[in-house]
Amino acid sequence: MEVVVLDTPAEVASLAADTIEDVVRSGASAGTPAVLGLATGSTPLATYDELIRRARDGRGPSYDGVETFNLDEYVGLPDGHEQSYLATIRREFTDAIGIPPERVHGPDPTAETLPTAGERYEAAIVAAGGIEVQILGIGSDGHLAFNEPGSSLASLTRIKTLTATTRKDNARFFGSPDAVPRHVLTQGLGTITRAGHLLMLATGEGKAEAVAAAVEGPVSATCPASVLQLHPHVSVLLDEAAASRLVRLDYYREVYAGKPDWQGL
Repeated sequence: MEVVVLDTPAEVASLAADTIEDVVRSGASAGTPAVLGLATGSTPLATYDELIRRARDGRGPSYDGVETFNLDEYVGLPDGHEQSYLATIRREFTDAIGIPPERVHGPDPTAETLPTAGERYEAAIVAAGGIEVQILGIGSDGHLAFNEPGSSLASLTRIKTLTATTRKDNARFFGSPDAVPRHVLTQGLGTITRAGHLLMLATGEGKAEAVAAAVEGPVSATCPASVLQLHPHVSVLLDEAAASRLVRLDYYREVYAGKPDWQGL
């Protein structure tokens, strides 16, 4: 796990954008378009905005053939609902970057086929060649996607029941907690850790305790994000505030400052 501490959220977004563009360019050069794992939520927005800005300025790569897979999806929303995660990621990123809707994927919440949604999503990821780089945020309690504390570290895509706390947290998007769906489909922790490169982004003091538990605490279902410690290629990009509870903060800074110029994340 490489922990990179930067001065500002804008620097986090810029380095994350560099990393994603490198993967997209590499895929285009090899004739095998990249497969990206996307997260919704507030933290990745700055990265998506940076990628869009570069594309509009003519500095970004071509996204021809790129496929994307979302981490999760609400169950029970009407088709096309503006708060579905598929609609959200298209609105906030993929439409603007030029990835057509048919190459933007999320778990299928259709009621009639819901029992097989998890295994079908797992198969779709495998059929696409696997996710090369997965963007992740982290919840203040250490959750990844909708894998709340107590989730199996080996879990795969499945349906989960949202807690009252999570529904309350998400009520700002729906108007009230009662309007938030009770169920979601989410990639499991085992699914997430199958991606080739995990890129976790965290900014702000509110994430500092969770980041410290994930990076320096024991590997435990109590902090689902701690599963990242078991992955061979993880980059944790933090601003100063999110890094403020790390015990080995000076070590991380020294190691990153001493990296060879040719070595990326």
